[in-house]
Amino acid sequence: MPELPDELKVNPLLVAEGLPRFDRIKPEHIVPAVQHLLAQAEQRLTEIETTLSRLDRPNWDDLFTRLEELDRPFDFAWKPVGHLFGVLNSPELRTAYETVLPEVVRFGLRASQSQPIYEAVKRLKDQAGESLTPTRQRIVDQKLLSAKLSGIALEGESRARFNAIAEELSQLSTDFSNHVLDATKAFELILTQPDEVAGLPPSLLQLAAQSFAQSRQAAAMKAAETGSEPQTAAVPHPGPLPEGEKQTAEAPESGPWRISLDGPIVAPFLQHSQRRDLRETVYRAFISRASAGEWDNSESISKILKLRREKAELLGFRSFAEVSLAEKMAPGVLAVEAMFEKLRAASRQPAENELAELKTLATAGGQTEEFKHWDAAFWAERLREQRFDYTDEQLRPYFPLPRVLDGLFALLTKLLGVTIRAADGEAPVWHPDVRFFRVFDADGNKPLAAFYLDPYSRPENKRGGAWMDTCLPRRRFQGQIELPVAHLVCNSTPPVGDAPSLMTFREVETLFHEFGHGLQHMLTTVDEADAAGINGVEWDAVELPSQFMENWCYHRPTIRGLSGHYQTGEPLPEELFDKLTAARNFRAASMMLRQLHFGMTDIYLHHQFDPSSSESPFDVQRRMAEKTSVLPPLPEDRMLCAFSHIFSGGYAAGYYSYKWAEVLSADAFGAFEEAGLDNEAAVKATGRRFRDTVLSLGGSRHPLEVFRAFRGRDPDPQALLRQCGLA
Repeated sequence: MPELPDELKVNPLLVAEGLPRFDRIKPEHIVPAVQHLLAQAEQRLTEIETTLSRLDRPNWDDLFTRLEELDRPFDFAWKPVGHLFGVLNSPELRTAYETVLPEVVRFGLRASQSQPIYEAVKRLKDQAGESLTPTRQRIVDQKLLSAKLSGIALEGESRARFNAIAEELSQLSTDFSNHVLDATKAFELILTQPDEVAGLPPSLLQLAAQSFAQSRQAAAMKAAETGSEPQTAAVPHPGPLPEGEKQTAEAPESGPWRISLDGPIVAPFLQHSQRRDLRETVYRAFISRASAGEWDNSESISKILKLRREKAELLGFRSFAEVSLAEKMAPGVLAVEAMFEKLRAASRQPAENELAELKTLATAGGQTEEFKHWDAAFWAERLREQRFDYTDEQLRPYFPLPRVLDGLFALLTKLLGVTIRAADGEAPVWHPDVRFFRVFDADGNKPLAAFYLDPYSRPENKRGGAWMDTCLPRRRFQGQIELPVAHLVCNSTPPVGDAPSLMTFREVETLFHEFGHGLQHMLTTVDEADAAGINGVEWDAVELPSQFMENWCYHRPTIRGLSGHYQTGEPLPEELFDKLTAARNFRAASMMLRQLHFGMTDIYLHHQFDPSSSESPFDVQRRMAEKTSVLPPLPEDRMLCAFSHIFSGGYAAGYYSYKWAEVLSADAFGAFEEAGLDNEAAVKATGRRFRDTVLSLGGSRHPLEVFRAFRGRDPDPQALLRQCGLA
């Protein structure tokens, strides 16, 4: 290879060793680095194809080892860009990302549609299939299926159209995500009077006050940079700001307060605000995000569904759902629909009863107006407080993030035999809040993996939700094992003033959830990157370890280990723990129907729905709601416009995976219950078996085979209904 030009020698995206240089990556590095990488990869791909065309009997190294060498630089040059797109978004980064995205998509299609590689894989399967290890056999089979779904059999105009669709879908997905982020960021409701914040807990007042101060500071900085006047609120606030008022996080009781659509703010606001009119304003804004004006995703939804249907038909499938399920654990759409109906039938009447309880309580509480959607979260929280006699605010002080991490790590040491140590300062990070940790074996000597933790909400540049993503996979490269590195990203409540991050219990569950994904990525023992960790795991089984981990949040010894009052160190009192566990299945039927609504809408849109018909996706949304919503949605409900999971994430025709995997995870945790949760030796033995199967084998075996290896039998769907108190 020719020597790099001087400007590329110092480009941090082209350093393919160690860890990504997140502290040095700038938007201006992206285009030259990625374009150089693509040119280099194109040359190497051509060389591989030429070599394979001459080989009658290709071996594993001729084919997959060389392809692995081709892929590896993308982990250092392109993956970090995609990661920063989610956690440190900016106009400059978007422009650079979108400039090279079509070129990356084109190269991906070029590689996946390579006829010489496809023919070589088929020859390898025919000639050496039985002599390959089970892991390599599965990789070969998945490679052939992936090639089929990537249009390998298409020719001429059909292939050209297929590739054009792939590029357009990639851009539409990016636009969709940006619109949701921008629409969420743009809304604000500025509150200035005490009666406007009646009922709001101190933690929310602090966060809303901090949000106001930060937003005004950001607006002032932007105005100074551009020489323009600071922009006013995107949504008119109820009243003028007090003359000369200056908000600080240290005086949250005086306001002003900024209510946004960011998760840590909008959810508790709807639960606690006594101002019904303001709850209505916020609720209506939330359900209509990205559905009007410059960030309207309505047209993008129709385009995406139409293009996906066309793509499926080019591949010879009836629908995009059939394409999606071809690579999943579920045997077909009928099996998914059967699961939906079983869960829906068990949940519908209990959910009707739960709504009736809320209406009764609202009437008893003095509400004379008709019960509406913006009343549900408020009265549900009052009912929970009444029935179980505790509030989220009582729990928060016992779950400071540092203490939660210590308890989580102690659990993993006992359960799985791993040691986790803070390694802050040993890896470049993209934000001061980000921490870095290393994972070792039980005695703390043998390194196994590492991970970044980006814990807090940053609505100005970080997309909502929580996720685990691969930073670097486990792989054998040039005779050496490269250890896996994970990104764990949450949007928890940030620290306010001198207090640490005080987490809601739901935020604790979310951390455990994402850590489950991280464990499957980090504790794999598979050395082939294509099947290591979550790679190669069917999408509807990938939630098994994440949902499994949530169960430990209701295990008394675990909670004692991860809770500690941030001022006194006192663990969560037994009385509060008992109430917490008693409330675990509070409104379980309503929560079940909510998830079923998302999943059923997703499958219908990608299977039965005809994008060229007069029916709109929103008509489908409303029709599915007739089956799944005990409170019919408002006419302006456009939740699809912010449904990033299926329109800009990986869950298209796959949102059902959450429930499918929840069946697996509930049954998996049942193994620990049967062994005896108070029997430390039995829990340890079962935990090691879980590590050696579910967490270790990754994508090297079919998930049903992996589950059987752990549980000794097929999964039992009743396990989930029992866990939710619906059986």
